[in-house]
Amino acid sequence: MEHDRIATRTWVLHPDIRSEVDRRDPVTALEEAVALAAALPDLAVIGSETVPLPRAYAGQMFGSGKVEELRALFAAEKIDLVVIDGPVSPVQQRNLENAWKVKVLDRTGLILEIFSDRAATREGVLQVEMAVLSFQRTRLVRAWTNLDRQRGGHGFVGGPGETQLESDRRAIDDQLVRLRRELDKVVKTRELHRKARAKVPYPIVALVGYTNAGKSTLFNHLTGAEVVVKDMLFATLDPTMRRVALPDGPEIILSDTVGFVSALPTELVAAFRATLEEVLAADLIVHVRDISHPETDAQAEDVNEILNSMGVTTETPQLEVWNKLDRLDLETQAAAQARAERMDDVFALSALTGEGVKKLLERMADALRDARHETQLDLQFSDGRRRAWLFEQDLVQSEAESDTGWSLTVLWTKRQEQQFQDL
Repeated sequence: MEHDRIATRTWVLHPDIRSEVDRRDPVTALEEAVALAAALPDLAVIGSETVPLPRAYAGQMFGSGKVEELRALFAAEKIDLVVIDGPVSPVQQRNLENAWKVKVLDRTGLILEIFSDRAATREGVLQVEMAVLSFQRTRLVRAWTNLDRQRGGHGFVGGPGETQLESDRRAIDDQLVRLRRELDKVVKTRELHRKARAKVPYPIVALVGYTNAGKSTLFNHLTGAEVVVKDMLFATLDPTMRRVALPDGPEIILSDTVGFVSALPTELVAAFRATLEEVLAADLIVHVRDISHPETDAQAEDVNEILNSMGVTTETPQLEVWNKLDRLDLETQAAAQARAERMDDVFALSALTGEGVKKLLERMADALRDARHETQLDLQFSDGRRRAWLFEQDLVQSEAESDTGWSLTVLWTKRQEQQFQDL
């Protein structure tokens, strides 16, 4: 039975490499790495530590003395898996596994494992499979202890067979081609669903933020939906969308998206592009931050960098939410609220208790009203289908008929205007 499975005894290491330019705070980096490991149900984190290093050693990452010290520790604690919070080369991984007699997983491998465990939709599963294969392909370089090992040909052509490395690389490439074809079909279906939603005249509001910032809690508070809410990283991996009526404002489609994380594997950024396209289609982006986290500013920078790399422009209005007020002491809480009130588009609140949510909803309604603009359109009688679309979308404010067609006043968002142009 599933609950009878024995958890893998895991130790987490954060190499604090002093020579790194973008060196992270070692305390919070280790905490995040432990939280990442804890996000996998089959892992039991037995212990963790930061290892200060002047630089990473090419062969084993750590110095020989530290490697031996850790070997004794892992043997005493009966450790099965060591998670290293950072990039580990195939050579380093093989050497450490040989020295410690345990399995070694780096940060990228761990995040891929979490995504494999959590992906729920068919698209998400396919994207994860592609990301894992892309990662494995890079690990094939020098991964074999004997790269001259030959696998014999089928005898149809003379000469030596291909190497094991070439064979494995070709097998992965074949799988990637198959997965891309399958993903293309799924993405086309998703596009049809998106087009169907586009016919509904509701603006799209996307919740974005660092993983575990409280997006799903806020989503549930606003929608009454039962999205998975756990105090763990990557609790949500597939976007969930619900219709919400804003008080004294329009009805909207609210989208809860996958959380971002620093040093997200490049394989996953590419693979989850389609999932994050919901953000590109949004009329309003709400950036949810965990204001109680010591690295909240750095996390916000990571989120903004990913949004910029995706092509999100300043044309899309954004609001910032300082969440988890309930985790601050009263003095810090009051200071955060006072700072937020001095800024037009920042809201300090607690998605858990509901404090401050009403002001956010009012501002969301205002922002979406601001996002709509009025346009005069002159359509010929031959444009009957486009005119019908405008009425279906409930965008027409007034209409006058002439000898040649119609003159209409429409109120719409930039997204709806582009959809009209594409008809």
